[in-house]
Amino acid sequence: MIKRSLEATIAKKLSDHKAIILLGPRQAGKSTLLQLLKAQLKQPIAWWNGDETDIRSLLEKPSSTQLKSLIGKNKTVVIDEAQRIENIGLCIKLITDNIKEVKVIATGSSAFELANKINEPLTGRKWEYHLYPLSFGEMVAHTNLLEEKRFLHHRLLYGYYPEIVTSPGNEQALLKQLANSYLYKDILTWERIQKPDKLEKLVQALSFQTAQLISYNELGQLCGLNAETVEKYINLLEKAFIVFRLPAFSRNLRNELKKSYKIYFYDNGLRNAVINQFNPVNLRNDTGQLWENWFISERMKFLNNTQQHVSRFFWRTLAQQEVDYIEDTNGKITAFECKWNPKAKGGLSRAFSNAYPDAVTHIVHPENADEFLLKQTN
Repeated sequence: MIKRSLEATIAKKLSDHKAIILLGPRQAGKSTLLQLLKAQLKQPIAWWNGDETDIRSLLEKPSSTQLKSLIGKNKTVVIDEAQRIENIGLCIKLITDNIKEVKVIATGSSAFELANKINEPLTGRKWEYHLYPLSFGEMVAHTNLLEEKRFLHHRLLYGYYPEIVTSPGNEQALLKQLANSYLYKDILTWERIQKPDKLEKLVQALSFQTAQLISYNELGQLCGLNAETVEKYINLLEKAFIVFRLPAFSRNLRNELKKSYKIYFYDNGLRNAVINQFNPVNLRNDTGQLWENWFISERMKFLNNTQQHVSRFFWRTLAQQEVDYIEDTNGKITAFECKWNPKAKGGLSRAFSNAYPDAVTHIVHPENADEFLLKQTN
């Protein structure tokens, strides 16, 4: 079984009274991680699943007395897909406040739904973590650096969902099943979306525009939606951990873009499944997009798994001078330019270096990407 980086971090929080909230996309390995932690959890354990109708019904109007009866002699309560339970925030609050010997761990595949239901009731009562699909660093730890680097072309096409990684030869079929079964499931459940076919068109349009500037108006024209609905749908796709946006970095220089976004997918494989495009890397015309999406999503996982908190951006001027990816760590600026070909001419934008002379800059390519994705040990 592939060890997850967050396992040790979460294990350290098992002995206190706070609830643990674990967010991430469906099929990313949240339940498997909890199984790995099972031996360290206080026994016995109650496992509840928010996808099950009877669980949702029992917890619809929770009270301390009812919860004590449901929990019985269990010392840990694990609640999978907790966003499906209407009053989950109140449930967890009642347990943490009134049944202090019981530890609560809740997982959710919707940041939108679960955050809305838990943030206010659980202020000061929770630890919150994000679990994404497997990372480059986790796979290096599972095998070794040389082997994972040899798999790079494969990862650009098929990504890192655990089932995909552990089922060689079945990647395309499994990714298509994942996309069809889970991609829209939660969104269509949470938001009574009237036009699911247009949501699907939007995801396909975003796939083609991966690592590019997006325009809500242009996307709306492609999909038959107005700009406001496009923005709403993209927000929902973000909350379901399908895509994420990078905002423009600006220190108010007049020639900088200020209100624009670039779009990325959390997983390359899911992106390729949406447009049914699995041609080899050397036969594609979107390899630069795949590489940029891979590096930026992997860097996001690395920062998450090592509990580093940074603000993330891209930079672009009205004259279309651009830097692919920027991190702001308490005012310290680090800029990354993604190049698939290590020998490609051209470096980081001179206009950016002139505007931000104190910024640390890097050109990232397949030969050196591991320097930014593995925890340094001195």
